[in-house]
Amino acid sequence: MSGLSRRAFLKGAGGGLVVGFFVPAALKRFAFAQEPPPPAAPGLPPINAFLRIGEDESITVLLAHSEMGQGIWTTLPMMVNEELDADWSRFRVEHAPAAPEYRSPIFPIQMTGGSTTTWSELDRYRQVGAMARTLLVSAAAAQWQVAPGACRTEKGWVICGEKRASYGSLAAAASKLPAPEKVQLKDPADWKVIGQPTRRLDTPEKITGRAKFGMDVQLPGMLTAVVAHPPTFGGKVKDFDASAAKAVPGVRAVFAVPSGVAVAADHFWAAKKGRDALKVEWDLGPHTDVDTVKLRASYREKATSAGSEAAAGGDVEKALGSGAEGATLVAEYALPYLAHAPMEPLNCTVRHGKDGCELWTGTQFQTVDQQRVAAIFGLKPEQVALHTTFLGGGFGRRANIASDFVIEAAHVAKQLEQPVKVVWTRDDDIRGGYYRPMTVHRLEGSLDAAGNPVAWRQRIVSQSILGGSPFAAMVKNGVDPTTVEGASDSPYVKGIPHYRVEFHTTDPGVPVLWWRSVGHSHTAFAVESFLDEMAHAAKRDPLELRRALLEKSPRVRAVLELAAEKAGWGTPPPAGRARGLAVHESFGSIVAQVAEVEVEGGKIRVHRVVCAIDCGVCVNPLGVKAQMESGIAYGLSAALYSELTMKAGRVQESNFHDYRILRLHEMPKVE
Repeated sequence: MSGLSRRAFLKGAGGGLVVGFFVPAALKRFAFAQEPPPPAAPGLPPINAFLRIGEDESITVLLAHSEMGQGIWTTLPMMVNEELDADWSRFRVEHAPAAPEYRSPIFPIQMTGGSTTTWSELDRYRQVGAMARTLLVSAAAAQWQVAPGACRTEKGWVICGEKRASYGSLAAAASKLPAPEKVQLKDPADWKVIGQPTRRLDTPEKITGRAKFGMDVQLPGMLTAVVAHPPTFGGKVKDFDASAAKAVPGVRAVFAVPSGVAVAADHFWAAKKGRDALKVEWDLGPHTDVDTVKLRASYREKATSAGSEAAAGGDVEKALGSGAEGATLVAEYALPYLAHAPMEPLNCTVRHGKDGCELWTGTQFQTVDQQRVAAIFGLKPEQVALHTTFLGGGFGRRANIASDFVIEAAHVAKQLEQPVKVVWTRDDDIRGGYYRPMTVHRLEGSLDAAGNPVAWRQRIVSQSILGGSPFAAMVKNGVDPTTVEGASDSPYVKGIPHYRVEFHTTDPGVPVLWWRSVGHSHTAFAVESFLDEMAHAAKRDPLELRRALLEKSPRVRAVLELAAEKAGWGTPPPAGRARGLAVHESFGSIVAQVAEVEVEGGKIRVHRVVCAIDCGVCVNPLGVKAQMESGIAYGLSAALYSELTMKAGRVQESNFHDYRILRLHEMPKVE
C-alpha cells in the first residue's frame, strides 16, 4: 500500500465510505519511544488505519495492532463509535495488513506491546469516527439541500426533521466528499460509549471457531515443518543423518537451516515423528556451563558490591550506618528465568513466489518481521504481504527483535516449492526460546528511632534486554532502564531521604526478552516485599507505613486505600488466614491488591484477592476486569510455581506439567 493515492485507494475499495486518518501522538511516558514516526508528507497524510462503511450497513474497523486476548478488537471500535454514533450490532473488525500506513502513533513501526495500544489510539480512533460522521452528515445535507447543522445522527442514521437516511445509503456519496481538515471531538462528559461495560466482539468468533489463529491457517498443497534446534544456547549443527527421518511416512524433505535441521511433511505428526528419528551431531557451543544454581550464587556475590547508579538521593552510605540500634535490614530476593509459554505455540506460514511472498502469523512486530523476511528472499518490504492472525497469547514473546520463529519459517520455505507452516511445539519454545531474565535483588535499609525509613539501597543483578539490540542506545552509563524500572522511579524509594538504586549487568548467553510487565515483573516484588520487612522491623502496620511514604503520590495512595478498604483491612481475617497488600504503578496504570492467604500442609494457598486499579480512561470496564483477573492468575503462577532451571546449558523444564501455571481449583476469589 506504500505510495497509494487517495483516489486509487477509494477506487479499489469498491462501494462505500473508507476513511483514512493520522494523528501524531505525544510520546508521553513510554520509555521505548525514542523517536516519533516520520512526519506526514505535505498534503494527504499516511493512511495508517481505516474505517469502512458498506452499502449493506456493515461497519468494519481495521486494527493497526494485534488482538492477543487484551480486548482491543472491542475497545478500538468503541472509540470509533463514540464519535460515529453507529449501530453497534453492525460492527465488524479486521487486522490491518502490514504497511507503513499502520505504524504506531508513538513508534516508527507497526507493533503491539508495552501496554500502549489503548492510550496511544484514544484520540486517533475517535477522530476517524468523527471524520466519518462529518462526511455522512454532509452527504445527507447535500442530498436534502439543508445545512449540515440542521442534521443529527442516531444509531447509524442521519436525521433532519422527517427525513432519514442510513449510513450505508450515504456511504458512496460521502466517499466522494473532501475529508474535513479538522473535527471537534466530544467532551468526555458527553461520552456514551466509552466507559460502558461492553461484550467483546471477538468472543462469538472464538466460540464458533470462525476466529483464525496462526495455527488454523491452511493453504492448498501446504506442508508442515518442525525444526530440530540445538539443545544448548549458541549451539550449531555439526552433521546429521536424515535417513530414518525420511523413512517416516509423510515426510517430504529434510534439510539444514540456520537454526537447525528442518523436517517438512504432509502434516504435523509426520514432521514431528520425522524429527524424533533424526540423528544430529551438535556443536554445543560456548554456553554448556550455564547452571542456574551456580549463576544465582554468582549474582548474589555480585550484589554485595557497588553497581552502576540508576537513581540516587541523599547520602545513603552514611545513612545506612545511622539508624536505631538493630534497625538496619538486609534482604535478598532471587527471581528465576520465566518463559512466556503462550497457549498457542509459535507458528508461521509462508508462501513465496518469484515476485513476492506472503506470511500468515500471530505477531506483535509486523514491520520488523516483514523487513527481515524481505531480506531473506531479496525482496522489498512492500513485496512481503504479512497477514496478522489472532494471537493465542503473546506476552512479549511475539514481539521479538530477532523475529526468530518468523525468519526460521522463511528459511524453511526458501528451500521448498510449496507453502509451508513451521510449528514450534511448546517444548521447543520453553527450551529454546527467549525468557524473562533471572534476577537477584539485594536490599539494605535503615530506620530511625521512630520506625521511619531513612535509607534504602537496592542492587539489581540481571541481564540487559536492550543490550545488543536496536534499542541499545537506551542503555545509559551501564544501566538498562527496562530492568530497573519500578525501583529507580518508585515513589516509595524517592519518599525516603537517602536512597540509591544500582544495576549490575550480566551476560551468561541465555536469550532474554521483555516478559509481560518487563522490569516491573521483578522490581515490584522486591520493593513491596522489602517494605513489609521494614514495617515488621518497625512494628508498624504495612498500610500505615506505605501511606506515609506515599504522601507526595496521592493517586497511588488513593488506589492503595481503596483496595484496603474493600478488603476489610484492619478487621480480623478468617481463622487461619492472614492478609498482605501491595501497590505498584507501571505503564501508566496503578494497581493495588490485598491477598488473603493461608498455609495448608506447608503450601501457600491464596483464597481471596481484592484488586483496585486506576488506569486513567477506562474504555471498557468488562475488559479491564478480565485483564485484572487473568493478571492475578498469571501473577500467582509466577510467584508460586513457574520457574526455569538450567544444567549444563540446557533448560530442564519443557511443558505445563513441569512449568506450572495456576490450576482452576487454585484460583482465588477475585473482587
